[in-house]
Amino acid sequence: MKPSELRGVGHWPTLVAAFLYFDFSFMVWTLLGPLGVQIGEALQLSTEQKGLMVAVPILAGAILRIVLGLAVDRIGAKNTGMAAQLVVIAALTTAWLFGVKDYEASLLLGTALGVAGASFAVALPQAGRWYPPEMQGLVMGLAGAGNVGTVLDALFAPRLAAAFGWRAVFGLALVPAVTVWVVYALLSREAPVGLEPKRLRDYFRLLREPDAHWFCFYYTVSFGGFVGLASSYVLYFKSEFGLTPIHAGDLAALCTAAGAMMRPVGGAIADRIGGTRALYRFYLVGGLALMVAAVGWGLTINVAMLCVASAALGMANGSVFQLLPQRFGKDLGVMTGLVGCGGGVGGFYLASSLGFSKGLTGSYLAGFTGFAALCFVAIAGLGLVKHRWRSTWGALARARI
Repeated sequence: MKPSELRGVGHWPTLVAAFLYFDFSFMVWTLLGPLGVQIGEALQLSTEQKGLMVAVPILAGAILRIVLGLAVDRIGAKNTGMAAQLVVIAALTTAWLFGVKDYEASLLLGTALGVAGASFAVALPQAGRWYPPEMQGLVMGLAGAGNVGTVLDALFAPRLAAAFGWRAVFGLALVPAVTVWVVYALLSREAPVGLEPKRLRDYFRLLREPDAHWFCFYYTVSFGGFVGLASSYVLYFKSEFGLTPIHAGDLAALCTAAGAMMRPVGGAIADRIGGTRALYRFYLVGGLALMVAAVGWGLTINVAMLCVASAALGMANGSVFQLLPQRFGKDLGVMTGLVGCGGGVGGFYLASSLGFSKGLTGSYLAGFTGFAALCFVAIAGLGLVKHRWRSTWGALARARI
């Protein structure tokens, strides 16, 4: 499908509004990462505390995806999205007017910003429900392209903090926040479809399925690696190579962009060669790149390896979602929430483990190699399930497995 084919089908203003909501939300979700250096210095935080500070929004977003997913089915996607954005606006306003006084306050702010990370459970289904099944890949790709917001905050947040102070960045973020809220309120609409509301027991029912655990784990490694790295890059480059926050932010944006832009490529490769074969390759490349970066060969090689790692994990994200509809087509909404939660947990683990690794050992070696090991565990897991998948539900799928 081509973008031009969207004309006359669905509701393009809702698609545009969902993209803007998702884009801004991802930018705010990881905002503490690019500001971590300045906030950490102002609050005199330890390396471990800075790692946990940037990891908390990821964990909060993971848990809240299920909460917002349940709310969408009860009060509607638009009402849920508007309320969630107001929570984020209130958090930004509070941080701007009153500052972040201590470590505990930074964790509380991170929890509130996690509401932005949960936008995944609102924006994507709201846009997708307007369009027919044969256009879902294109629509989800366009709405989901909002994850480039993680690149924008890495580029601009350190620069704004250097010019106006890190506290002012929260105030400046209110300009796009309020703008997006108004556009979303005016343009977005509920799709005229009737759906049976999901219940909490639906999530527990699917958790009894072994394949659900495998998919959650695969996304824990792929998306968790992507977003965990995105949140940690500025702190890593500043600590490891003594770069300025602005220079570190530029390199963070470069590495993160590789992962964000390669996600649809990963999905396309999975369509062509099969999702399991694609995941084998992406996890292998990602794990090896992280191991090379862990040794610390120098800035140029490490930047190159981390770009490769982010790109491989980003492509693995697309591959997971090539397989997921084939196995859980009838429960895709619930499984998207569960898998998304798993991805957030992985991001929390990686971001926090890097901080603890540096603080306790003086090196990022343990943090990087630990996550690289998860990539290899994921490869072993694929070896355990691929034959069963291909001989059961994969044999009935209309896509390559």
